[in-house]
Amino acid sequence: MAEYHAQNKAKLISETRRRFEAEYVTDKPDKYDPRDVERLQQDDNWVESYLLWRHSIVDETLKMLDESFQWRKEMSVNDLTESSIPRWLLEIGGIYLHGYDKEGNKLFWIRVKYHVKDHKTMLDKKKLIAFWLERYAKRENGKPVTVMFDLSETGINSIDMDFVRFIINCFKVYYPKYLSKMVIFDMPWIMNAAFKIVKSWLGPEAVSLLKFTSKNEVQDYVSVEYLPPHMGGTDPFKYSYPPLVDDDFQTPLCENGPIASEDEASSKEDIESDGKETLETVSNEEQTALLKKINLTEHTSKAEENEKADSKMKAFKKPLSVFKGPLLHISPAEELYFGSTESGEKKTLIVLTNVTKNIVAFKVRTTAPEKYRVKPSNSSCDPGASVDIVVSPHGGLTVSAQDRFLIMAAEMEQPSGTGPAELTQFWKEVPRNKVMEHRLRCHIVESCKPTTLTLKDNAFNMSDKTNEDLYLQLNRLLESNRKLEDQVQRCIWFQQLLLSLTMLLLAFVISFFYLLYS
Repeated sequence: MAEYHAQNKAKLISETRRRFEAEYVTDKPDKYDPRDVERLQQDDNWVESYLLWRHSIVDETLKMLDESFQWRKEMSVNDLTESSIPRWLLEIGGIYLHGYDKEGNKLFWIRVKYHVKDHKTMLDKKKLIAFWLERYAKRENGKPVTVMFDLSETGINSIDMDFVRFIINCFKVYYPKYLSKMVIFDMPWIMNAAFKIVKSWLGPEAVSLLKFTSKNEVQDYVSVEYLPPHMGGTDPFKYSYPPLVDDDFQTPLCENGPIASEDEASSKEDIESDGKETLETVSNEEQTALLKKINLTEHTSKAEENEKADSKMKAFKKPLSVFKGPLLHISPAEELYFGSTESGEKKTLIVLTNVTKNIVAFKVRTTAPEKYRVKPSNSSCDPGASVDIVVSPHGGLTVSAQDRFLIMAAEMEQPSGTGPAELTQFWKEVPRNKVMEHRLRCHIVESCKPTTLTLKDNAFNMSDKTNEDLYLQLNRLLESNRKLEDQVQRCIWFQQLLLSLTMLLLAFVISFFYLLYS
């Protein structure tokens, strides 16, 4: 079945390329940017994204490609840079990339209060949207974004349906499959009618991606660490420009030097073992020793022990998926798998393989530098050689699916040394367009162990009385919560009633004066 699906996908991609070339490009070669046409012939993922959005119907896909490619040439998308955008637009902070939702998708912020409807600046604002989306698409290659439509403090002057329609079309036609969801925050009641129109633009398939939220609901989609205070979050981020703020990547702990931390002794043991540990050379004796450290009960069966040994071996195996870049092959390709606290082994491995004829310098950055130790995080790899990078959580901090790692690599065509000082100087001088970048998400593998295994000895002796007390406290909390919800509902109902009465009174006054002076 999988083989048939792959063959059918390849057939559809081939047919789409052939027909687009024959039916659209041949007659009017100047209609599109040649770079887009060339990319269509080389990038299977790009063709597939259009096919998927059009349910693998080639005729519909060709129409979509035609519209998208014409727009890309009209907007000069391939040539958009920071200098293409007026500086004041970048400084105001109305549109930017920052943070991640609970599913690990990048957040694309649109702060509507900074937008004032003005036809003179509309083209520049559209270019700014296109600039961010194209920049993201080139780096992430198909990973979706969550649009955060922040309508807080929005007035009537900020309502611009033409601009909203453009944003919708970006995800519907120009960047298919890039929209994870659109979170609408704090929408004023006056815009209800406007967003009914927006739903019609999206179409029935994409309407489900709209999420209308207030301060309470928004945390269902984005955790407080990536929400600003006015949304009930704790993110201290303040937008400023320059530079652009889309990366959020910083240098992690343990960059080619001694670890200075509160758990120094533990860290030293980890460093000493890092060079010895590979994910395939753990002996049966070591597995037994690791298992003995787990707080098992006396009645644990042999079958359970064997199962745990097998799971431990699986956690230690080298990653199989490979991203094949021009300088390095990186494994895993997309996600770093960390064991949960219960699984006992939280370290993971990144394997870099140099596929060039020169030394390749690399460094690792992360969105959560305080959480991780990375060894090595700034080094080099000889031609044809491989380097194992050990990544481990630091100081008892927990791994989050929102955390990201960035692998940066550049070819040292004329190496002057690979020591720390030489590498620092190299990274200062290497041109940006010579740097290969690849991003990795974090994934937590949940343990299959019974929850009792993670409890302390005294937990088994918890008295029935304590359980009863906890149960009563939980019931009281639930009852309080229900009462609070009832009060909130009554407040909302009263506000709606007051608003309706106000509108009726306003209508009456207007009618009265109309009859009086007519």
